[in-house]
Amino acid sequence: MWTADKWKDYRILDTSRGEKLECWGKYKLIRPDPQVIWDTERKDQGWKKPNAHYHRSDKGGGEWEFFDLPKVWNITYEPLDLTFGLKPFNFKHTGLFPEQAVNWDWFSSIIKEEKRKNPAREIKVLNLFAYTGGATLAAARAGAKVTHVDASKGMVGWAKENAQLSGLDSAPIRWLVDDCMKFVEREIRRGNKYDGIIMDPPSYGRGPGGEVWKLEDALHPLVRACAKILADDALFFLINSYTTGFAPGVLTYMLNIEIAKKFGGHVESDEIGLPVGSGLVLPCGSSGRWSK
Repeated sequence: MWTADKWKDYRILDTSRGEKLECWGKYKLIRPDPQVIWDTERKDQGWKKPNAHYHRSDKGGGEWEFFDLPKVWNITYEPLDLTFGLKPFNFKHTGLFPEQAVNWDWFSSIIKEEKRKNPAREIKVLNLFAYTGGATLAAARAGAKVTHVDASKGMVGWAKENAQLSGLDSAPIRWLVDDCMKFVEREIRRGNKYDGIIMDPPSYGRGPGGEVWKLEDALHPLVRACAKILADDALFFLINSYTTGFAPGVLTYMLNIEIAKKFGGHVESDEIGLPVGSGLVLPCGSSGRWSK
């Protein structure tokens, strides 16, 4: 498992009875997690005095219960000098998936090494379903020129705020509110190419024009289309998946037949996870990686 174990501003303190107790900076949150199927003793005192608790409803969804939590606060990922603004919003989220830091580190090292070897090379990275910009900012910090695409205007605005917090508001980032598949299709027609592609597609979603996205139906066609805008000397391709039942091996297979078959290189996939105070690691989805 690839573990995001370099955080100082984020920790999972404990897990039990379908929930995890997390420390986001100086604030403690309790949030549900479907992976936590065990019923263990809750020894950490944070369970008794959280700053906020998201309660899942038996009817679907849920709601936050707040005790002492600001509307917005910041945390920093020190290894890459990135700062993110957080706020509790719909369906338990805070605006950041900290487990993705293990992928930020991976492609950042690839970009930095290429820039070291070829300082004059312009490295173009495409980030699809880019959310609040964690991967976008990591790639920009490493020295890439990034195209950030998300269907939500609100998420793109949030990502721009994170860029400002991280001192990257003047970085070469193109911010786009668009349907990811339609954007890729237009890039194919325009003949544009990218040296790295990142995608973090949802299991289900809608584009800005009401376009329906279902991962099991749409992911392979999207990867196939993205292969057409990958540069001949491209550096990496990353797929993240949080869909239950999607084994890492599925991502390995897809990247092999659509990317490695054409470009060579190396493919690997694995679960990604976060360390827990108990010394164990909590699984948080899976990722597939191709590198030249």
